[in-house]
Amino acid sequence: MITTVPDRPVHAADAPLDWSSPLVDGAVVLDQRVAPRAAWSAVVAAGDVLTIVDVGGNQSADFLVYAASDTDERYSAADTIAWQQNVYVRTGTVLRSNLGRPLMTVVGNEVDRQDTIGGACSKESNTLRYGHHTLFQHGCRENFLAEAARHGLGARDLVSNLNWFMNVPVEADGSLGIVDGMSAPGKRVALRAERDVLVVVSNCPQMNNPCNDFSCTPLHMIVTRP
Repeated sequence: MITTVPDRPVHAADAPLDWSSPLVDGAVVLDQRVAPRAAWSAVVAAGDVLTIVDVGGNQSADFLVYAASDTDERYSAADTIAWQQNVYVRTGTVLRSNLGRPLMTVVGNEVDRQDTIGGACSKESNTLRYGHHTLFQHGCRENFLAEAARHGLGARDLVSNLNWFMNVPVEADGSLGIVDGMSAPGKRVALRAERDVLVVVSNCPQMNNPCNDFSCTPLHMIVTRP
């Protein structure tokens, strides 16, 4: 059963930053901060706009989206890329489902390009890339599994995800680079829900590469109703 996520307790140290604001004007219906390395989810109603704020800069927001009425319909990187004939996500990109239908549209974007091919880190990929001493560290896959379970979803429901604020260029030889980010503190991306959708986000807990200066920082999630 899909339900909206109630506001969680906010401690003084985790209070929303004053400069955080939505990218699209409207009445604020949800305003939450996601702690470093944590996960978040909410149902965003059709027509509402979700603004994700990169509070600290170059902090990847790993992102999945499902049709709230039937979570078997979910974000498809392949369909999104094929429909727009471009691997990068920019303003105007329509995030498509595995049935080819619109889920959300990028209506505002303060980063030149956003990644939808780099995938999510996990305990397994951490040990492969950085050594077995990282096995105790959870990754985005573990965040996704824990947060998705709150909505009755499991491992079979995880698909290739978007990575907001992460820079994954396609190199000349076709390989993927994971390099310094293109974002900065306070940069934002805004997505309009084309139908009621369940959004699941992992505030990437990766601490082993220099993309975010080896320091995980918060995200800010704001939903507005134009």
